[in-house]
Amino acid sequence: MSLFTRSGFEAFVQGFAGTTQLDQWDSRVAKVGDKVFALLTDGESRLTFKVSEESFEILTSLKGVSQAPYFAKRKWVSVEPDSELGEADLMEYLTRSYRTVSASRPASCAPNSASSSKAVIRPQPSPADGFRRPAYARLQA
Repeated sequence: MSLFTRSGFEAFVQGFAGTTQLDQWDSRVAKVGDKVFALLTDGESRLTFKVSEESFEILTSLKGVSQAPYFAKRKWVSVEPDSELGEADLMEYLTRSYRTVSASRPASCAPNSASSSKAVIRPQPSPADGFRRPAYARLQA
């Protein structure tokens, strides 16, 4: 399985909790919640993912790895299929990208969080219960 193929990329990233995939920007995009953590370009088969500042410095010094285009901030790299990185390294960096992005989400939105799996349903007060809307709310209703 090569991560530089659509099927290989999809198979790998679907193993992460809360991940969705969609076609966007001429790429296959992997998101956790509404946050991108990786993408595979359609035409060039380049992998793009988020890295730490230290990893950015190291990776961009390698053949076939550069700052990702269209990602304004550093910490996003684009990797060509003929880069010096092996498949195991790429899997590790994609896993780190997923963890970094999912950790930056609010706890209530994080995958596998206890609060995200329980829906809280609060009964709405009604006029029959003696509840009256404030005057400004009655005007808008």
